[in-house]
Amino acid sequence: MKQNKYDDPTFFTEYAKMPRSIDGLAASGEWQALRETLPDFRGKRVLDLGCGYGWHCQFAYEHGASEVVGIDISAKMIERAIELTHAGNVRYEQTAIEDFEAAPGSFDIILSSLALHYVRDLGPVFAKAAELLASGGTFCYSVEHPLFTSREQQDWSYDADGQIAHWPVDNYFHEGQRTTAFLGADVVKYHRTVESHFKALLAAGFSVESLVEPAPPMEMVKEKGWEDELRRPMMLILRAVKA
Repeated sequence: MKQNKYDDPTFFTEYAKMPRSIDGLAASGEWQALRETLPDFRGKRVLDLGCGYGWHCQFAYEHGASEVVGIDISAKMIERAIELTHAGNVRYEQTAIEDFEAAPGSFDIILSSLALHYVRDLGPVFAKAAELLASGGTFCYSVEHPLFTSREQQDWSYDADGQIAHWPVDNYFHEGQRTTAFLGADVVKYHRTVESHFKALLAAGFSVESLVEPAPPMEMVKEKGWEDELRRPMMLILRAVKA
């Protein structure tokens, strides 16, 4: 059964307290880099895989998308996205990323933000994305960086005084399931290397246009005291085009 932690009331309540849940894209450290990677939305049909609160769907609509579809496995996420969205050409559907169906060539842009590291097998998802995109369509997504997901602990190493010493990396080439602690619960994620992302896109028929390891903007680093976020990458962003 596909994982759906976000419909757990306690977990969802904790998620709702996160800055990016309250303030949206402006509170996301990787948003500036992701925004620069996104294509022009004007007149485009857009699909958001793992849409969450619908922030990216709203951005696409506000920037001229002709049609936007957001999907998420969580009923609570879809309910919240509907509450926050006021646009006639945005619709939401509760379904797992792996199970979504639409006619071939239905979309011009497919995006996904921090959702695909919850998917066990990217191959079929990337193949479906290629099928759903029109010729020349763009697939742009962000995931947790493989240096971040390599260990289940997903935490710093600390010195004897309890100060951050370094970010440890281990079992990098041992891809697969990681059970991590997140918002007070055990959450299953899937670790894969940067190379595996790249090869999976090529195998699905995509041409990779850009790979970004985003650091948060310096103004956010200073404002939020995120200096340690410059010591290791936390996110990975890839943009690819259907040949």
